[in-house]
Amino acid sequence: MKKFLAVLLSAIMVLSMAVTANASSLAGTYDITVWVAAEIVDLTKQQIDNYNKTNEHGIVFNATVEAVSEADAGTNMVTDVEAGGDLYCFAQDQFARLVQAGALAKLGVNAGKTVAEANAAGVVAAATSGDTLYAYPMTADNGYFMYYDKSVVAEDHIDSMEAIIADCEAAQKYFAFEMNTSAWYNASFFFATGCTSNWTTDDEGKFVSVRDTFNSPEGLIAVKGMKKLVDSPFHLSSSAADSFASNAAVLVTGMWAYSDIEKILGDNMGVTDLPSFEVDGTSYHLGSFNGCKLMGVKPQVDPVRAAALHQLAQYLTGEQCQMERFAERAWGPSNLNAQASDAVQANPGLVALNTQSPYSVPQGQIHGSWWDIAKVISDDVKAATDEAGLQAALDNYYNKIDALFALDTSALLFVGAWNGWNNADAEPTYYFQGASLTLDVPESDYMGGRIVNPGDWGTDKGFAQVVVGKELVKDLGADNPDNNIVFVEPGNYTITLTGSDITIVKN
Repeated sequence: MKKFLAVLLSAIMVLSMAVTANASSLAGTYDITVWVAAEIVDLTKQQIDNYNKTNEHGIVFNATVEAVSEADAGTNMVTDVEAGGDLYCFAQDQFARLVQAGALAKLGVNAGKTVAEANAAGVVAAATSGDTLYAYPMTADNGYFMYYDKSVVAEDHIDSMEAIIADCEAAQKYFAFEMNTSAWYNASFFFATGCTSNWTTDDEGKFVSVRDTFNSPEGLIAVKGMKKLVDSPFHLSSSAADSFASNAAVLVTGMWAYSDIEKILGDNMGVTDLPSFEVDGTSYHLGSFNGCKLMGVKPQVDPVRAAALHQLAQYLTGEQCQMERFAERAWGPSNLNAQASDAVQANPGLVALNTQSPYSVPQGQIHGSWWDIAKVISDDVKAATDEAGLQAALDNYYNKIDALFALDTSALLFVGAWNGWNNADAEPTYYFQGASLTLDVPESDYMGGRIVNPGDWGTDKGFAQVVVGKELVKDLGADNPDNNIVFVEPGNYTITLTGSDITIVKN
């Protein structure tokens, strides 16, 4: 029902955007909710205040600005479009499912033309479905590169991963590269050797096939390079800026960490593209993902309110506001004029990002389960004792990818702590038989999960849908953005799904 309403609202929005509103028709005060990253909440409040004072339409926004990360915003919107922010920021990999959920209002023809001409083509493409823009470009910096402590890593070593590892080991300081917990980062080694993982969806947005070459001779070279890093006693699996405050000398992360790292390292901060690793006498430059951040407008019933929100979204993603975010948080602009400014051109982090760009891969639509499947590769690589073990790591990865398309995606699986959060699980214990499932919940630190279609991470069948047995699960409020069902205590439970309502009984 929620998805239907969202689609209906989207249809209304399409019609409303055909209406040309003059200044007087938009004048008024609007109560709105805006979701942005925590680090720009205060700045966004200031920018909205400035819009209220300077816009020519007589518009005043009474805005509640809430901290919701770009990673969580998409999930929250898909779970309940109606309850979502009127304006919200999200990472580009959330775009397709937000369009499918009816959570994004289309830009009007004129607004779309203005935005397309003002921003980098790649970011505009990331916000476009068919020939229509559905979101406003906000940054062009969602990639990663290398920060290093110049007092530890020699300048003539920064192009060699092996030399950097040696410098770190000699100083007994860490080389921080998030391998163990993030597919986004460990894919870097596979992109270095030319491997790809390209996913295909049908017209309904369901994944139907993948062309993945990680399990290949080139993939074997990649894991040989990876093993050099993960076997080092001074490898740290982290992408957090405070790694430098915890005895790290090198960190692979992105522009979002620039200000914090600069404060920690000061004049010793070095910034550059990723290094190369060597296998059998051949050098391979580490690759990376690249992407962007976008701002969406939630579809509205009232066309005047909708038009006013689009005016604000265009302002908040325009050149001036992008430059203000750059000045305060060093976020890399997507606006072409802002990109060409002397200040942006002189920023070492953005220079490093641009230098890394030829080795980067645009982040397209990727099956949700891939992130969990690929992130364990480095653990298998670290455990391997010979080349056969490295090949086994790739075989294990490939078999899990292959199994995704053998799943019955119409079934229902209660994924959670009890099955290791494996949403591609073939074990029948965790599948609904008809409308019900009897589940043993073992004692653990987090006895949570939610009901999904296999291979999916949908969040519309969780805590919010429990109508009977709520005393058996925890109400975590804002600390439960994924709508998980978290049991109060271990035990045997029967879970029944009737329509969209969930009943829980302890046996």
